[in-house]
Amino acid sequence: MSQDNTLEQPVGRLHWMDALRGIALITMATYHLTWDLEFFHYLAPGTASSLPLKIYARSIASSFLFLAGFSLYLAHGREIRWHSFWQRFARIVAGALVVTVATFFAMRDEFIYFGILHNIAAASLIGLLFLRAPPILTILVAAAALAAPFGLRDSLFNTPALYWVGLSETVRRSNDYVPLLPWLAPFLTGIAVSQPLIKYRLIKILTGDHAKKFHIFSWLSTAGRHSLAFYLLHQPILIAIVWCIAQVFPAASPDPALSYMQSCKAACAAQQPESFCSSFCGCTLTELKSQNLFDVLERGELDVNNDARVLGISRQCTRTALGQE
Repeated sequence: MSQDNTLEQPVGRLHWMDALRGIALITMATYHLTWDLEFFHYLAPGTASSLPLKIYARSIASSFLFLAGFSLYLAHGREIRWHSFWQRFARIVAGALVVTVATFFAMRDEFIYFGILHNIAAASLIGLLFLRAPPILTILVAAAALAAPFGLRDSLFNTPALYWVGLSETVRRSNDYVPLLPWLAPFLTGIAVSQPLIKYRLIKILTGDHAKKFHIFSWLSTAGRHSLAFYLLHQPILIAIVWCIAQVFPAASPDPALSYMQSCKAACAAQQPESFCSSFCGCTLTELKSQNLFDVLERGELDVNNDARVLGISRQCTRTALGQE
């Protein structure tokens, strides 16, 4: 057996990798705390979906996927250890199903049908195809995955069965939508970056005795070693904490119409210019009130994705905002 292949030799626990996962988990929790504070009206509607926080959230998701791709090559670069791979894959899929089922019952209008865990599971299967590929090829495919949604969106993908691909023109709203495209890109980049580190033994610099310096981040490393459990448990715990605070120090009740306009504009701004969003959201607010639907919507008794009246209002106001009426 060749002594030149670093992967053939044990490299020990990568404490720095665990610490990086821990940092990613903590930053994710801070973003979700922002969402929770907005949900309980301590922050203005639309805060969590504002541009700075949207960039922050996407950076966090990218780091998770990059580390997942890096870890896949580290674990299976020399040979795929199928038993270990399928065990990990099953845990991720089970976690993704828990998230989908829990959010379906907790927030049916915006439940998570393809979030970060779903993406990691799908990307892990695709990543197996690139474990032997040259890094430059993997990077090129990652670049293509990143660019695909900008030029390949098509109405063909507007069916719920294909929302996971990432090429739909319109999708059902979700509190965590991380489709395969473009989010396969950071995962494949993680694979490509890990290959030269392994090949040229640079990974050895951060293992063995050198890893002891990372013990100062032991609590981060512990979180990183149990990332799936942390991911599944942190949000229920945060929500429970904010809920308890709200029982003692409730936030001031916001103006429902103002809250609607702010959240509508924030959601719309992801795909449309500000002028369109202002017109569209103002129009829908007026129409919802004129048809006595606004209070029903505020009580959460209206299925905005399937109610024919809401869909009709949306189509009418889209035409108005585009200047077609």
